[in-house]
Amino acid sequence: MIKFTADKSRLLCLTLILLIHNPVLGALNDSNVVSTEDSIDQCVDGHSVIKNSFSWADYVVLAGMLVISCGIGVFYGFFGDKQTTSSDFLLGGSSMGTFPMAMSLAASFITAIELLGNPAEMYFHGSQYWMICLAFILVVPLTSKFYLPVYMKLRLTSTFEYLQLRFSPNTRYLASGLYILQMVLYTSVAVYAPALALSRVTGLNVYLAVSVVYVVCIFYASQGGMKAVIMTDTFQAGVLLGSILLIVYFGEKFVGGAGVIWSQNYNTERLELFDMNPNPTIRHSFWSVVLGGTFYWMTMFCSNQASIQKYMSVERISQVRKALWFSCFGLILIYTINFYTGMIMVAHYRNCDPLLAGDIEASDQILPLYVISEMGHLKGMTGFFVAGIFAASLGTVASALNSLAAVTCQDFVTGAFGINMPDSKGALWAKWISIGYGALSFALVFVVEQLGSVMQVAISFNGMVGGVTLGLFSLGMFFPWANSKGAIVGSIVSMALIVWMGLGQQIAIASGNLSEDSKPSSTEQCPCLNATIIPEALVQSHESEVFFLYRISFLWYSAIGFMVTLIVGVITSVLTGCTDPQEVDADLISPPIQDFLASLPKCIRNKLNLPPKQSKQSKDIGLKGVLNASLDISDEAEKPNGVIPV
Repeated sequence: MIKFTADKSRLLCLTLILLIHNPVLGALNDSNVVSTEDSIDQCVDGHSVIKNSFSWADYVVLAGMLVISCGIGVFYGFFGDKQTTSSDFLLGGSSMGTFPMAMSLAASFITAIELLGNPAEMYFHGSQYWMICLAFILVVPLTSKFYLPVYMKLRLTSTFEYLQLRFSPNTRYLASGLYILQMVLYTSVAVYAPALALSRVTGLNVYLAVSVVYVVCIFYASQGGMKAVIMTDTFQAGVLLGSILLIVYFGEKFVGGAGVIWSQNYNTERLELFDMNPNPTIRHSFWSVVLGGTFYWMTMFCSNQASIQKYMSVERISQVRKALWFSCFGLILIYTINFYTGMIMVAHYRNCDPLLAGDIEASDQILPLYVISEMGHLKGMTGFFVAGIFAASLGTVASALNSLAAVTCQDFVTGAFGINMPDSKGALWAKWISIGYGALSFALVFVVEQLGSVMQVAISFNGMVGGVTLGLFSLGMFFPWANSKGAIVGSIVSMALIVWMGLGQQIAIASGNLSEDSKPSSTEQCPCLNATIIPEALVQSHESEVFFLYRISFLWYSAIGFMVTLIVGVITSVLTGCTDPQEVDADLISPPIQDFLASLPKCIRNKLNLPPKQSKQSKDIGLKGVLNASLDISDEAEKPNGVIPV
């Protein structure tokens, strides 16, 4: 692989990540640190037995977080401002504050899978994936400049209404149907996968854990609506951040300090940031993480219904732009702390890899194992950690349920089925729909449990659908000539290609023909294992026999879906007769694209049949929806009252 020299790469990683270390952790008190050398002292069938267990104090801490989450739902559902319309329930009446919305946005992006997966990524594969933080910084200006003005101008409850305005009803129903399938499947995996990882190590009953998450989440999301979702996310974000900071604080003390942590990670070749190999089949390189990751996170920021619905919960576009930057730096903070946690585990398990020793069954169980075995003697510590994982699951599911209710009400109940939903009954409809989706997602957990590796397919499916959806919105906003045939054909071809690649990759992994390279590890000092196991000898892969497209890193799926949708969409539009750009409302085109087309010479504009230059004052456009207002995107503009007729 083409890399910077090891010293330069690792030293740069040290400089970047260490920036947050001292300011954040220095304020914590270390008076209660105790030794945990005897936390594991028994061996059964060659495996270590953990002395610590989930205690009554842990249950109290976990129950406290859940009760407060429910209490927020009770307040907004029964004691706060009355929520009678769909706008009140689904968008919070567009009256939420900037800070709560920003916290909720960041919390919804951090899933429990990532909280457990990022430390495991650092331990088993090194620090390369930390470069995804650069993608966060790139995504915010792209979202703010190209996509956000269109959404804030139209103020649509369901993002997919845009596709009907720009293309056709069929395009809208196709995209919204894919979104529903994506979110129902993904939420079931996002709850089950971390619950399973926790149960294997802490002893928590997986069915009880899953049931509690769904009951609490369905309750406050269905009773309190968007206001409860945003405020509960804000509280849960604090729980999440506090739990991982405590793990870092105690973990650093137990392994002997930051010097030991950095030296052990340096010596085991974990510190690398710039693997510049352009080969797309490499799991994580600079290009796949930064470029591929940028497209993946654009699907989350620019075209995801749950995110855009939160943008609509505030009044001004300046509030959303501030929230985007706040959530960006929040994500960077969480990811950095997560990776530093992984570095602590590298130092702790340097002579006894728990996966090779058979103490855990999957990589995402390493953080729960570390917490229960090394910190379980601290009263409430394990409970606080589990509360943080539950908080991430609750945030993911709550945002998904609210967005699914919005899509179903707008795109199918009133759209496809033509059911007249009285404004006074809108909130009631949305509540029952969100409850229904919660029950459906909960039922799918028991299906996912039986499917094994399909969980990985479901997680990849999130990126697959996201890339196609981003491509559809970009096709409409960037290419005034694109037509509905191009949008439908482009999305179907792109989806078929990405699903084929993803399924092929999972089949190759399941058959043992495709494997992931791990960093060096050892079992030479495992107390219950006598022989040292060499990781490379455990896996016999046959990657050269696997079709090239099946070997492409999953991080490129969103980028491929996006590009194929655009390319096929444009070509199909040309072959079937382009849309006349003069018939496309200017409000449906991204402002920078409008400015670029307006800057073209008059002869080129005439040849492309572009409309004459217009003043910046956009014309009003008739929209169907719960909140039908065409707004000037300037922050000083008054929000118009009422519904503009079609």
